[in-house]
Amino acid sequence: MTRRQTLPVKDFAPYQQQDGEEYMSNEQLEHFRGLLLAWKRQLQEEVERTVHHMRDDATNYADPADRATQEEEFALELRTRDRERKLIRKIDQTLEKIRKDDYGFCEQCGVEIGLRRLEARPTATLCIDCKTLEEIREKQRVA
Repeated sequence: MTRRQTLPVKDFAPYQQQDGEEYMSNEQLEHFRGLLLAWKRQLQEEVERTVHHMRDDATNYADPADRATQEEEFALELRTRDRERKLIRKIDQTLEKIRKDDYGFCEQCGVEIGLRRLEARPTATLCIDCKTLEEIREKQRVA
């Protein structure tokens, strides 16, 4: 049984590499460019929905508990949108790497990040080995 891979964008099929196909071929770069643009568009639509929701549903409740609940809901939405805004910036940086033909290779060691890893995290900048080492170092700093 094959495990179905989930992508950050709904209804975007994973890239099917052809036998003997060169890593980060034009077709692969176009696939990831399309994936990133669709993901960015999806995030921007969420931002718009939040703006409309907050503007349209903002009510001045007389009951302090109702007002606090609404404020907490809005604060949670704003934190989520802030994370998404940072992700949009990272997507833009990744699109620039594709434009400069510098996408898909580890920033630390220069090896291929890999198609499967990029499908799961299209904005990845480190191969799995370098990312693992970074996480270990981070845990050691915290401990």
